[in-house]
Amino acid sequence: MTNVHSFHIPVMGIGFTIDTPLKVSRFGIDSVISLVDDILIEKLRKMYCAKFERPYSEITENMDDFRAKRITAYLDLIYEESLRKFEKLKSVTADSATELKNYFSMLPDTSGLKKEFQKLTKDSFNLQEIKAWAKDNLSMGSIDVNIMTKVDKENYRKKIKLPSEYNDAHAALRGYANSILNSSLVLSAGMNPRLYTYLEQFEDFYPDENGIIKKKIVLKVSDYRSALIQGKFLAKKGLWVSEYRIESGLNCGGHAFATDGFLMGPILNQFKEEKENLIQSVYEILAKALDQKNKVVPKSILPLKITAQGGVGTTEEHNFLINHYKVDSVGWGTPFLLVSEATTVDKSTIERLVEAKEEDLYLSNISPLGIPFHSLKGNTKDLEKAQLIDKGRPGSSCPKKFVAMNKDFLDTGICTASRQYQHLKIKELDKQELAVEDYEYEYNKITEKSCTCVGLGTSALLAYGLDTKTEGPGVSVCPGPNMAYFAKTMELNEMIDHIYGNTNVITRKDRPHMFIKELHIYLDYLQARIAESRIEITDKQRKYLLTFAGNLHDGITYYQELFNNLKKEFTESKAQILFLLEEGRKSLNNLIQQIESLENNLAVQ
Repeated sequence: MTNVHSFHIPVMGIGFTIDTPLKVSRFGIDSVISLVDDILIEKLRKMYCAKFERPYSEITENMDDFRAKRITAYLDLIYEESLRKFEKLKSVTADSATELKNYFSMLPDTSGLKKEFQKLTKDSFNLQEIKAWAKDNLSMGSIDVNIMTKVDKENYRKKIKLPSEYNDAHAALRGYANSILNSSLVLSAGMNPRLYTYLEQFEDFYPDENGIIKKKIVLKVSDYRSALIQGKFLAKKGLWVSEYRIESGLNCGGHAFATDGFLMGPILNQFKEEKENLIQSVYEILAKALDQKNKVVPKSILPLKITAQGGVGTTEEHNFLINHYKVDSVGWGTPFLLVSEATTVDKSTIERLVEAKEEDLYLSNISPLGIPFHSLKGNTKDLEKAQLIDKGRPGSSCPKKFVAMNKDFLDTGICTASRQYQHLKIKELDKQELAVEDYEYEYNKITEKSCTCVGLGTSALLAYGLDTKTEGPGVSVCPGPNMAYFAKTMELNEMIDHIYGNTNVITRKDRPHMFIKELHIYLDYLQARIAESRIEITDKQRKYLLTFAGNLHDGITYYQELFNNLKKEFTESKAQILFLLEEGRKSLNNLIQQIESLENNLAVQ
């Protein structure tokens, strides 16, 4: 069945969407669970087994392949309980009639399914007739999962390194592959060839003769070239990418993977123009690979979805992505952090998010992965970090070690946010006898790393009143810049009404268009890179900055032509958008002059 909604809820953090499908899938809404934290997953499985009166047997770390087994057990539970709720909704009894009405009230007015239901119930509400119809026509939202491909820590048992299939991402993949889910695996954070090769071992990822794939592959990408390279790589293994999930490089939540200055509009346009070529070229490789593997070659070319997410905030933007760029679905992430019926966020963090302004939301360097990370100033995990620094004991105790992958000091890996790593790094720093200002700069670079792999999951434990003795109470939260314009908690139906234009929850008049916001974040990002290069810069770095700026220039030109030619869309904001684009061009020209002036600082090659 096709999706009943034109939006989906992407993965957020580690714990914020950890049980979202249980809350929303019965309403036909797709959502994504993070598979990073099997410790959190096991705690929630225990809680839900008690709540739903299901038998629970703990999967301990002493058991073989415990990480994969925990993930399989949890996903099976979430699916079975989500299905139970969905079947109850479809049973159309007097008790479930309200939920059934909610199902349809949340659909857009353009929905054919909603129109059929309204026609069926126009004159009367015949429970038996509606029940038969609902059984054949209603579909549950997909329970998808996310694996960050680079979070693939090697594991040891009794100081002996285990085979690569026991690496964290590999084990998470196996946990999903062994589950009963019929859904999608969202792979993010770039290409991991070894992990992609491991996918070949599981039959659920291969198509049958009718092109049906039980477990589909979704790649989260930020540009077309990356999509094409990864799609062909997987096709050579007989694996089809069913969806390319295009995310803004910087106007998003969580980790930010900046492009080389390519903006979202031009990227979406390239996908629209090249979609058929992408399908044909990749499918030819796929069919050949399947034939060589003696596997079934589908009777016809497989379907491909293009979806988009990152900074969308109004129904006008939502509809424009669908109608102009022909995307199949739009991801709405950050605003859903304020919807407790959809996500799992503790009360204190929700209050901080409600109050957040532009200046409270920033692109930080706190992630131990070394990737820019959207964060909220004053989050309790950072306050906890600051207290440890003040005590002269910087760094986390590192209770979970999911990103303990730095090998500067130990072959087994240490997390750069850990007390052990920062202690050793500061000892190295002390020996350099730097000037006070230079020492403070390097010291802050070491100690700014935060224990996000714990902090991003703790909120779920606090929300459910579960034990945080191991984790501590500190919460990391990673909203996108869009959070500044959503200033109240919302009911699920209210949020969906906003998406579909039946209401407007944004009261501020100064929210910029999503494309303008992304442009300004990229300009700020470029300014920061220029500032880093003022002391010394290589010719290669200077050429990169000029290429980056050139791509931004092309993006601005594209937007100016796009909005000048629009007849119906953004009529009220068009003049302001064009004015801000021209202001952006002026700012960019100034930055280009700064880059060109760096020639005097070129390092000796």
